[in-house]
Amino acid sequence: MSTIRVPEEVPTPIQDSSRLNQAFQGWGTDEKTIVSILGRRNATQRREIRQVYQQVYKESLIGRLEAELSGDFKNAVILWMLDPPKRDAKLANEVLKMKKKGVDHLKVIIEIACATSPHHLMAVRQIYCSLFDCSLEEDITTYISSPLGKVLVNLVSSYRYDGEVIDMNLAKSEAATLRGTIEKKQLDNEYLVLILSTRNIYQLRATFICYLQTYGNSLYQDIKSCGSSDLASILRAVVWCIDAPEKYFAEVVRASIAGIGTDEDSLTRAIVSRAEIDMMGIRGEYYNANKISLDNAVLDDTSGDYENFLMTLLGTRA
Repeated sequence: MSTIRVPEEVPTPIQDSSRLNQAFQGWGTDEKTIVSILGRRNATQRREIRQVYQQVYKESLIGRLEAELSGDFKNAVILWMLDPPKRDAKLANEVLKMKKKGVDHLKVIIEIACATSPHHLMAVRQIYCSLFDCSLEEDITTYISSPLGKVLVNLVSSYRYDGEVIDMNLAKSEAATLRGTIEKKQLDNEYLVLILSTRNIYQLRATFICYLQTYGNSLYQDIKSCGSSDLASILRAVVWCIDAPEKYFAEVVRASIAGIGTDEDSLTRAIVSRAEIDMMGIRGEYYNANKISLDNAVLDDTSGDYENFLMTLLGTRA
């Protein structure tokens, strides 16, 4: 459930565009007005504002925001103003070209492939081609070596059935197949990758339940027992993202603010990408796991316009 508080009477895109343009005038930018408008509009309304602003003022609203804002606040607002498929295409491209050790940054691609609808994933792939003159699959192959690259290519190239259809016999059979690969510690087994990347979400959740009931441990736990390799880390994220996306993103938020310093990129991504989808559930899972509200945790680690914007997306600011 969304946490965005869209007003009961929404101003027209022309009215919103006029107020935004006024916020850019004078000696300083009126950040509060920008937050109060953009932070309380859904994706369709934001798209209409962008289109009208371009028509009336002959310039890109996103380009103007980039020129007027700065820091983490700017990054969050720009991500929010992009259409969701374009946002994810840009995020995927950025993480693929990062020269970072480890695989935590690659979990962005897993989120796109496993915690969104098949239609959204297809739109991301189409926009990726138009933006970067190559396919998402090509870039994964270029930048990520196997077996990680093979797993990610399978995930993003799949088109899962979107209906709530479950075959319990198949769930039991594939739970056994998964168990066999885990016992042999064959995490790169083609059947394991095939099952996780092609079955519909409801079918996989039924398989995960059968696995737990039959073998006493969850698939996530058993993959973890296979070691701490990059492949094991990626596969655990896949299983968690499919099985319990709200718990998964609650952990993304927790990890982003744990310890000294804040991983603003991860915090921004989690809140911006899920605010219109399931942030209400994520807040509940965060409290269950950490015994502190997600809102208070974010407040403790952010400040200024950045804090105000995130809290507006969380629905705690008018």
